[in-house]
Amino acid sequence: MRAVIQRVQSSSVTVDGQVIAQIGRGFNLLLGIKEDDTEQDMDYIIQKAVNLRVFEDDEGKMNLSLLDVGGELLVVSQFTLYGDCRKGRRPSFSRSGPVAAAREKYQRFVEKLRQQPVAKIETGEFQADMTVDIVNDGPVTLLLDSEKQF
Repeated sequence: MRAVIQRVQSSSVTVDGQVIAQIGRGFNLLLGIKEDDTEQDMDYIIQKAVNLRVFEDDEGKMNLSLLDVGGELLVVSQFTLYGDCRKGRRPSFSRSGPVAAAREKYQRFVEKLRQQPVAKIETGEFQADMTVDIVNDGPVTLLLDSEKQF
């Protein structure tokens, strides 16, 4: 499982011209799921995301987590995080696996995430053509991989 986490001042998702999700200060989390991801992979990404200390404290040092600042979280499925561009010019998405299985894992990830004491959790729409507006704060952008490849 992979995630791109961006610290944001705000973020929203629009589908068919309608805003379906919107948050204020917090994280936009783009989530890539591969076919053999497990509950442990989900737990790793969730715990890292809610506990990353990347918000400034009173001294201006990145020392506070999403939980510490009462931040909000917007989760957007992003199968292209497993796009393999090493050969040719067209990415391969074979590691993303079947859509039905990825949907179940995405829903389970969100379900598990909602068990965390995050102030507000919103989601995009799985497999929809979405417009994601991100007002990056910092900018702070971090990459997570449950297999710890980076």
